[in-house]
Amino acid sequence: MRQLIRDNSLSLFFLLLFLLALIGQSIAGYIDNNEQLVLHGLPVIPYGEFVTTSAFLVDVAENWQSEFLQFSLFIFATIWLIQRGSPESKRPGDQGPGSDSDQLVGEHARPDSPRWARASGWRQQLYSNSLLVVMTTIFLLSWLAQSLAGTVVANDELAQHGAPPLSWLQYVASAEFWNRTLQNWQSEFLAVGAMVVFAIYLRQRGSSESKPVGAPHQASSVESE
Repeated sequence: MRQLIRDNSLSLFFLLLFLLALIGQSIAGYIDNNEQLVLHGLPVIPYGEFVTTSAFLVDVAENWQSEFLQFSLFIFATIWLIQRGSPESKRPGDQGPGSDSDQLVGEHARPDSPRWARASGWRQQLYSNSLLVVMTTIFLLSWLAQSLAGTVVANDELAQHGAPPLSWLQYVASAEFWNRTLQNWQSEFLAVGAMVVFAIYLRQRGSSESKPVGAPHQASSVESE
């Protein structure tokens, strides 16, 4: 058990942080939601009911979709684009999907390579792009969940003011939806860009996200090994 925890400590650490943050968000959102209900002279709702509401779902999905969009774009961009000196980038000249030999697929696969890497045809093609496919799918599903839940929340607010409801397409085309969406996207893009550039000149000893402390600024992590 100790070895299992040690070998998976990074993913377990972030899973724990995720669960704690999600629980904290639900509690804070529950308190805030009931405070708003009281201000409007409406009865409060129990915690279990709140975490199934569109108001809670839209906030969760809004953050999920921006995070998975960030990683989907980063995975795709790093296939073709480079940043000299950043450990987040391949070396200049290595742009592209790489050769079968470099990627250890087909006849170049090792005995312990994943089965679909040793296969050919559509299975190899699918597995070769599986990370981008899954991350993009999660982004699209999260974006859809955000838009559907956001439509419900927006229509609840409109009903309180006696205004007609919006269709899903009307909400997706609204300034409110894109204001909520783009304020998350811009922060994600800034964080990724900052990490790419800062890692050229700054170091963190022992981190896989950093080059060795003594590596030249212009060298990538691969070149410095």
